[in-house]
Amino acid sequence: MALSVDITKRLGKFFLNVSFETEGCIMGILGKSGCGKSMTLKCIAGIEKPDTGRIVLDGKVFFDSEKHINLTPQKRSVGYLFQNYALFPGMTVEENIAVTMKGSKAERAEQVRKELERFGLSGLEKQYPGELSGGQAQRVALARMLVTKPSIILLDEPFSALDASLKEKLQEDLFRMMSEYGGEVIMVTHDRNEVYKFCPSLMVINEGHTVITGNTRDIFKDPCYCDAAVITGCKNISAARRIDDHTVEAVDWHMKLHTAVKAEEDIRYVGIRAMNIEEVGDGSLENTIPVRLHDSMQTQFDIMVYCESRDDPGVILTRRTAKYTDEFIPVEEPKFWHMPPESLLLLK
Repeated sequence: MALSVDITKRLGKFFLNVSFETEGCIMGILGKSGCGKSMTLKCIAGIEKPDTGRIVLDGKVFFDSEKHINLTPQKRSVGYLFQNYALFPGMTVEENIAVTMKGSKAERAEQVRKELERFGLSGLEKQYPGELSGGQAQRVALARMLVTKPSIILLDEPFSALDASLKEKLQEDLFRMMSEYGGEVIMVTHDRNEVYKFCPSLMVINEGHTVITGNTRDIFKDPCYCDAAVITGCKNISAARRIDDHTVEAVDWHMKLHTAVKAEEDIRYVGIRAMNIEEVGDGSLENTIPVRLHDSMQTQFDIMVYCESRDDPGVILTRRTAKYTDEFIPVEEPKFWHMPPESLLLLK
């Protein structure tokens, strides 16, 4: 299977302009709320009609504005898992699963029985959606979607409605099922950890426009663009001015930085992820800045430390470290933070 999407759509002041291709894997679409992620899925599914462009799945043209082709959702055979699962509230679990099935009554009943068993829903046949937990509702929606043997699966924030305690187990279950499915899967999310864990390929989208597409780990390692760096979680970004092939001026941090990779002429920003800043004992290393503690915040597993430059109190940088003890000991002063040349992100 191969999906090719190159479309535009204007909706009021919002303008969607996305282009990407994917083949045989789970692809994530990562971006902030309102950036056009769900609109992209709806255009692929045929729920929304693009203004221009083409959508082609494995040689089958779903949409072509020049040739006036726009297949109905039914003819596209798309499996779409909505954020709220879109179960019919007046139907029981077995009725929700059977609603899209074909065949005799006996054949449908047997297939429903198999799906209930496959998704761990046996015993809930007569329950209504309002009587189900979030995890049970998701499994009913998945069963209803997969029983139609869709040509492509679209997942729209599939875990946003779930409690944190259920989320991890259901993530593993869902992506095991998606791997068994074997076809094209596209998942919309704003969760960086989710996309990094489960999606081999990625499109970053911002304000309706494709920023970058490619291998997920490659994009996180080198996002290339400032928008992509921000969306993938980079906390430290400064405007930059190129000085030579391996030196840039971090304008906002008022310091020169040496880089491991060549600084191209079109570099406009420099960044470093919070986890890549190192704490050192003195300022002898290149790319080192003297800092004092400004603030800190701890979670169950890590600590975010915010320090300001001792040379320029207006400069605030963020460092993330693993949490090894239950008691957080604040950073002692003075300290020096080092930005390894190989960890710097040179961004357009």
